[in-house]
This record gives sequence, structure tokens and C-alpha cells, in this order.
Amino acid sequence: MTNKHLNHVLKQAELLCRERGVRLTDQRRTVLQLLCVSDKPLSAYELLDRMRGVVKNPAPPTVYRALDFLLEQGLIHKLESLHAYVSCAHPEHPHSSQFLICDNCGEVAEVEAPNVTKSLKAASSAIGFRTKRPVVELLGTCADCAKKPHD
Repeated sequence: MTNKHLNHVLKQAELLCRERGVRLTDQRRTVLQLLCVSDKPLSAYELLDRMRGVVKNPAPPTVYRALDFLLEQGLIHKLESLHAYVSCAHPEHPHSSQFLICDNCGEVAEVEAPNVTKSLKAASSAIGFRTKRPVVELLGTCADCAKKPHD
């Protein structure tokens, strides 16, 4: 992510938080920034390790509280299958997310497929199921890894 894009994402997050009447504190902003610049999803403990270079004496509860806040505001997503977090590609509007996760290189792509969302809503509604966090994770092989010769 370029510095220009990172600054845009952080300014957008601040604006969204202000509009919602919540605060993007320095620690929350740091966690969001670390997720934005990471080339892979990060676990809470990986974030904690990276925060040590930025924040004095970060503690696990601080990281978890920041993650909970960022999730609640739709600024990040939790990938349950990886027990890790990624920044949201479009936090400006609530959405159901689908993630394509390469189990070879770890690349994660967030896609927004309205037809998938509609189908899942209809299926859950048909049985009276209410989703808390409608996230779909597809594990497989990305295009780059599929092109590589097998050993």
C-alpha cells in the first residue's frame, strides 16, 4: 500500500468514526495502520509484536480492545479460518464480505459479490437463522501460485 493510499484510508477511518460519534484513538489507529501496511493477515499476537516498535509497553488486552472496536466499526475483518485480521477494502458502507485465501502463499483478496450475499440471506432467512457477521472464506490457490510449476 502506498503512503498516499494509507493516508487516505486512515483519514477515511477518522471521518467515519467522527460521523458515528466514536473515537479512533492513537492505539486503534496504530492497529489499523499495521493491518493496512501488512502484506498478509495478522493475528492479535503478531500485531502486538509489531506494536512494540511503535507503542510503549503494548498489552494483549489493548490490542484485543482495538480489534473489537475496529471490527465493530467495519474497518477490519476477522478471518476465522486463519485466526487473523485484515483491513477492510470498503469500510464506507456495511457489507457482507467474501475472502479468497490462497493456502500456498497466504494472499487474501476481499471481494463483494452481491449475488452471493443475496443467496446466503435467502438461505438463512428460510430457516430463521440470523447472522452476526456474514463472512465467507474460500480457501484455494491464487492465480500466481497456480502458474508456478509443482516440485
